[in-house]
Amino acid sequence: MESLRARLLGPPPAALARQRRVALLGILLVTAIGGALRFWRLGHPSRLVFDETYYVKQAWSLVRYGHEREIREGLEDPDALFNAGTPDVWGGEPDLVVHPPVGKWMIALGELVMGPEDPVGWRLSSAVIGTLSIALLGWCAWLIWKNALLAVTASALLALDGHHFAQSRIGLLDIFVMWWVLVAFLLLLLDREDGRRRLARRLDPRRLRSGPWLGVRWWRLAAGVALGLAIGTKWSGLYFLAVFGLMTVWWDLGARRAAGVQRWFTSTVTRDGIPAFLLMVPTAVVTYVLTWTGWFLTDGGWKRQWAADHPATGLARMVPDPLRSLWAYHEEQLSFHVGLQNEHAWSSNPWSWTVQWRPTLFYADWPDRGEKGCEAARCVEYIASLGNMVVWWTATVGLLVVAFLWLARRDWRAGAALSGVIAGWLPWFLYQTRTIYSFYAVAFVPWLVLVVIACLALVLGPADASRRRRGWGAAVVVAYVALAAAWFAWYWPVHTAITIPRADWELRMWFDFWN
Repeated sequence: MESLRARLLGPPPAALARQRRVALLGILLVTAIGGALRFWRLGHPSRLVFDETYYVKQAWSLVRYGHEREIREGLEDPDALFNAGTPDVWGGEPDLVVHPPVGKWMIALGELVMGPEDPVGWRLSSAVIGTLSIALLGWCAWLIWKNALLAVTASALLALDGHHFAQSRIGLLDIFVMWWVLVAFLLLLLDREDGRRRLARRLDPRRLRSGPWLGVRWWRLAAGVALGLAIGTKWSGLYFLAVFGLMTVWWDLGARRAAGVQRWFTSTVTRDGIPAFLLMVPTAVVTYVLTWTGWFLTDGGWKRQWAADHPATGLARMVPDPLRSLWAYHEEQLSFHVGLQNEHAWSSNPWSWTVQWRPTLFYADWPDRGEKGCEAARCVEYIASLGNMVVWWTATVGLLVVAFLWLARRDWRAGAALSGVIAGWLPWFLYQTRTIYSFYAVAFVPWLVLVVIACLALVLGPADASRRRRGWGAAVVVAYVALAAAWFAWYWPVHTAITIPRADWELRMWFDFWN
């Protein structure tokens, strides 16, 4: 039995207690620093930028009316009114919005705290979530590698990534997609450990034909809720539900095989796979429907009365009218998403995302001498979703390394690192004719970091390597983090809209397609 526990669970918790404490303290320290950077001058620029023009106003409309309303007819510049502290810009008609409400409700929480007229309120939730995700990723890395240096490094690399940093300081939805799928990932990692503990405890060596049923997996239920909230932010969360659902069952398959279960494949499908589907998917669906509560409880939302105007026939009469109306609304949303094709200067093809070929420009201003503290002939204020190239370019190459580790060596850690990239990036290749942007990639930035960590784990060396070998490996890891920090510091002005001379800005824009 001790051999079985070692195969399933690894080193006993007591052996890792000191490393775990070091990891926790390091993660918290990095999170505090990353949070301070994200909250610094959060209210600048003091006006709506990029797609804040939609989501910030829609968030406050949800607070006021429970659903999104159209801008009042005749208003020439509603953004200027909102910027000036007059957030009442709506008429009485509903607005056709194409994303579910969870992310907007999260933005609304900040507006409720600070007031809708305060730019800090528009971005408060993004900054909080961006900060907390630093800690969350570090703990995910700890659960995967059980190494304090790698866990703290994961937190540090996310804290130092400009793509994640910029979206932690702006009121868009994608940072919230990232948050909920990362929460689900952490919960499934906890489920993996819990499931293996249950298997080690319940497995009877005399009955290895199929192995035991492991009972209700509460971590999976919680992951289903988190994934429902991700889908309730943007529909792209559906891909994470599919990929993570397969991943968690794949982990069960590996556990039963390692435990010596004879019918490990069929028993995994019947005793783990089907229950996992029944636990996670309906939970995510119910959670998603509940995210529309504001729309259900009010009468004025888009297509809220559609069913009353289109009476049901046949079996459709068994479906409540509000659900029929919501379905009709979703059909219209789907039509919009599939058919979205328009020219935009900052659109980009998903092939280019991991090399940051075309980062999204969120804000730019070009003050002359004497304006906004400009002391040169011409200056620039700039916010771009430009990732930390030390991380992104390493991850681009590392994807090949990690794919080899997963496919050839069956390394579950490599598969975990790839899972978010598969779910968050690959589906966009199906929509290459649609107008899409590289800032969507923030949803899978944590897994690009984990790809880098998987490569750094090879550099660090195995736990049983010599002290000298591990020392040199640790030095390389620390040097890599220092290089990422230097890159982040150099690009700090173009993530925070600090006024700099145009010549200094041009030094940072290495390629024409970055500006």
